[in-house]
Amino acid sequence: MTARIRLANVGYAYDGQPALFRGLDADLSSGQSWALTGPSGSGKSTLLGLVAGWDVPSWGAVDATGVRKTAWIFQNPHGQPHRTAIDHVIYPLAAAGLSRNAASEEAERILDMFHLADVAPRSFSSLSGGEAQRLMLARAVATKADLLLVDEPTAQLDRAAANVVNEVLGNLAARGAIVIIATHDAQTMSACENRLDLEQVRNRVSSPSE
Repeated sequence: MTARIRLANVGYAYDGQPALFRGLDADLSSGQSWALTGPSGSGKSTLLGLVAGWDVPSWGAVDATGVRKTAWIFQNPHGQPHRTAIDHVIYPLAAAGLSRNAASEEAERILDMFHLADVAPRSFSSLSGGEAQRLMLARAVATKADLLLVDEPTAQLDRAAANVVNEVLGNLAARGAIVIIATHDAQTMSACENRLDLEQVRNRVSSPSE
């Protein structure tokens, strides 16, 4: 089943505060990559939360169909400190029904996609910030989610590692996922096929009383 997310006149405001954004319309479908852009404080993370169903919009509606599994990769990576890198990737594969051997083989392949094969036996706590960020992306790939929500994936990476991440995320979209990436990185924006720019919709922001 094709996954689809429809944003219809979506807006959001925290209680007693001006609207972050209003009047946002978009159709997102399987196989598409989207760059979610805008200045700090424009509501990028908030919009990711609305798409994930963690919150409801103040105006409009978010309608998701065919989305069976969502993976969210946060800007600050969180893992289990004493577990190995490869165990972080094995777990969702084993939870999906793969045998330990099959899950290990698949996890090794996924780690290699992110140039993490060398750190597979190391504990999460021993990884650099960039390695930990890529590991969280690798774990998200292992979940085989229909929808990937990615918050600033290249902020802690050098250019070479960022290019790897951009390429893999693009490939995931090509395989049928909806990939939404909140980013300030011009090269990440260029790697996405589509763009949602919250700065553009800020001109439509008005007081919640209107």
